[in-house]
Amino acid sequence: MQAPFKKVLVPIDGSSYSIKAGEYGISLAKAYGAAVISLYVIDEAAVRSLERLSGQDAQTLRRKLHKEGEVCLHGLHQRAQEEGVDLTEIVKEGLPHRVIVELAQEEGVDLIVIGKVGQRGPRRILIGSVTERVLEAAKCPVLVVRPE
Repeated sequence: MQAPFKKVLVPIDGSSYSIKAGEYGISLAKAYGAAVISLYVIDEAAVRSLERLSGQDAQTLRRKLHKEGEVCLHGLHQRAQEEGVDLTEIVKEGLPHRVIVELAQEEGVDLIVIGKVGQRGPRRILIGSVTERVLEAAKCPVLVVRPE
């Protein structure tokens, strides 16, 4: 029988919800012999808001957020190495749900594993707005991981 998943995409934003989803994605990948792509998206809307509020220029903010993304991804990469799972780290900029869905299509991802709510908190009653938009737009299955 062929494994149902060969490539799993795990978008993370540094929140406990996304880290939990990342760990779950690694466990699934290990069980099925799949590779993992871990993605951190620098939200372009957040950069604009931070620029106005902080008085820092957009390039400086992007560099800081890129570094933050690398730190988040590195932690997950270490976990994957411990489990013997191949993990690729990617940092991109844009609208998070669009970047996630587009990368999944470009990379031929079989499954997206995403946290229920990210850094923006419980803006929606049931699931986060990025998660909801990924569920609506993704062409592949999406597994939503609860933090508990």
